[in-house]
Amino acid sequence: MASIKIVLRDKTTNDGLYPVILRITNKRKSKIISLNLKCSLSDWDDTNNQFKKSFPNHTQSNLVLAKKRELAFKIINQFELDEVDFSLEQFEEKFRGIEPNKTTVLEFWEEVISDLNKSGKAGNAIALKETKNSFFTFCKKKNLMFKEINPYLLDKYEVFLRENKNADGGVAFKMRELRSLFNKAIKKGVVEEKHYPFKIYKVSKLKIGNIKKALTRDEVRLIENFDETLYPNLAEAKRLFLFSYYCRGINFFDIMQLEWSNISGGRITYIRSKTKGKFNIGILKPAQNILDYYKNVFSKTKYVFPILLSENMTPTQIQNRKHKKLKKFNSDLKKIAVIVGIDKPLSSYVARHSYATNLKQLGVSTDIVSQSMGHQNVAITSAYLKDFEDDVIDKENEKLLNEPLELYF
Repeated sequence: MASIKIVLRDKTTNDGLYPVILRITNKRKSKIISLNLKCSLSDWDDTNNQFKKSFPNHTQSNLVLAKKRELAFKIINQFELDEVDFSLEQFEEKFRGIEPNKTTVLEFWEEVISDLNKSGKAGNAIALKETKNSFFTFCKKKNLMFKEINPYLLDKYEVFLRENKNADGGVAFKMRELRSLFNKAIKKGVVEEKHYPFKIYKVSKLKIGNIKKALTRDEVRLIENFDETLYPNLAEAKRLFLFSYYCRGINFFDIMQLEWSNISGGRITYIRSKTKGKFNIGILKPAQNILDYYKNVFSKTKYVFPILLSENMTPTQIQNRKHKKLKKFNSDLKKIAVIVGIDKPLSSYVARHSYATNLKQLGVSTDIVSQSMGHQNVAITSAYLKDFEDDVIDKENEKLLNEPLELYF
């Protein structure tokens, strides 16, 4: 519980007097607030924490201290009644009578997006901007304050999203973005915690159902055997999918940024963008076929794949390019699935999921699968993961080549 005490500061001002301060302590942290009063040590009563009779106008001054003390306890009691886990800064604002923050949701949202762009986190900025545009398409009130975002409004926003063809995953993503924004606003003092609506509106209720995402080895073979000469517009999607599958589930962003300098001696070495983990992968034959194709046809920049067409793109340009190409990639994969007869929601992530599932079904231990994918925090079992040499993982990885089909590009 928070405690309040009025004391003298331990340092004097230039005139040799000691400032009178209010010290609040909460959660083992303290903050001092000046009360704009000061006196000498001889005029201060340490026992009762007030001025002695020797201090000029001591009666009136002690009355001021009593009112300050009463105000401090009143603020703390109100926080407790509102069940607000207040910060020392929030207490000081209340104590000093600082006006509540007038920043609107839209203003704060745009400020966060701007900060993300300045920090080089263009991908996060784009996602947050898309959620902002969606939310204010639903809510036309541009001067909306955070305290006006209540569970009822969130329920209505969810209905709006579903009416506009947002799947469970899309609804959950936007609600998590909005919740994260609200938490940032609380930390910045833009809104009080007592207005937090996500104690009642639970984002966890939006859990996505268990959709079978992994392809079987037979289904992967269907993609391997897909004749792209009949559908040249879908050829790139086939290559990217199989490259990801045969390179330990490398994700699209890392494929996009893969450089020829990352490839040497039959191995691919790169730093995963998401986890910053280092990968050293032995190149399997299907992946090598794909590399050979791009080396002969599209060796125009330092990048392996013709996704980033310039070497001097800004972080925002890279993210915009990623968004555009990934959208087309996933759209093309769905077309391939229809053509070859795969009745599953095919996407770039399915390659990674299929790699892990099929390796496991081939008898590879869970710890090696986890290690090969760079999983450092995978549920409880991650605590028991061991480090494996690259050649051990490569040996297990080669099990994917049982009964391989030749790839023609």
